[in-house]
Amino acid sequence: MRKSLIVAGAALAGAAWAARKVPAELGVRPLGSGPEREARIKASPQFKDGVFYNPMPEPTQVGAPSPGLLRELARDREARRPKGMIPLLVPPVREPDPDGLSVVWYGHASSLVEIEGKRVLFDPVWSRRVSPSQLFGPKRHHPLPVELARLPQVDAIVISHDHYDHLDMVTVQSLTRTQKAPFLVPLGIGAHLERWGVPAYRIIELDWDEEAQVAGLRFVATAARHFSGRSLTRNDTLWGSWVVAGRAHKVFYAGDSGYFEGYKGIGSAHGPFDLTLMPIGAYSPAWPDIHMNPEEAVNAHLDLGGKLMLPVHWATFTLALHPWAEPVRRLWSEAKAREVSIVVPRPGELVEAGSAPEVDGWWETLG
Repeated sequence: MRKSLIVAGAALAGAAWAARKVPAELGVRPLGSGPEREARIKASPQFKDGVFYNPMPEPTQVGAPSPGLLRELARDREARRPKGMIPLLVPPVREPDPDGLSVVWYGHASSLVEIEGKRVLFDPVWSRRVSPSQLFGPKRHHPLPVELARLPQVDAIVISHDHYDHLDMVTVQSLTRTQKAPFLVPLGIGAHLERWGVPAYRIIELDWDEEAQVAGLRFVATAARHFSGRSLTRNDTLWGSWVVAGRAHKVFYAGDSGYFEGYKGIGSAHGPFDLTLMPIGAYSPAWPDIHMNPEEAVNAHLDLGGKLMLPVHWATFTLALHPWAEPVRRLWSEAKAREVSIVVPRPGELVEAGSAPEVDGWWETLG
């Protein structure tokens, strides 16, 4: 009895400690975070009536779960996670090629691009769960291939939007301590970072079509078709995609987005791209306009003038009802039908964009 009481007390204490972090995880409303940021937000062409808007027509938002959706969530749960251990690789420790282009996908959307001797880290999330609390919410299907503290020094940290599976407070705080690179974020997200202890001089906030030079690379914030919010309040920060251009190589990172005609404009203005990182998972008929399915991701890649496509936003967290391996199976089929070059690395695998390995179907025994 005494042992049970001790265990229960420890569990309650742990839950209370985790709950203490929730208010900070929610971030902060950017309109009240300083006059300079507020003036920039209000001047944005994407901002009106107190919120940011998508390219017209405005997509359907995700609403409250319907009873039917809740029933579906309770069914076929096993199909929505891998049947075995996802194979991981440990990326090599090396100096990046000053003339090359390579990428390491760590899982979900977190990726490290090495472009012309510089390192760019996209949407780093190292927490076990993508949620305001580590007590609940979607949890990882695989560990990280490398500990956050063992990452090499990077030159830029790029965030696409403020949802928990792309912007993680604990990861940001760790990177603030262990790295020196600036954070490049869409308009308004700097308010979250400042609350979490990131110095203002390390935050670069951009509206769509604005750009910044960092470490000899050109970063351009470009459009996406999505939404934002870390609480019940939505769209008070901007979401986006990113162009990263060096002397000879260009990379496009889509973040989260539904398919929209704007990809053609981005490709025309900034492409072609040697590498695109495109989301292929967490799609659903319930939210067709804010997450692409695999076939739409191929369409977007072609609109952008992409040469090699690496799929992200799959495998690591269950965020929709489709089976775990369905996104990559559909992608592989579509890519073969349309003669599109793709690479599907294991988490942690280093891929050289100029000599990407053939797709080998490593996931087939797991899904």
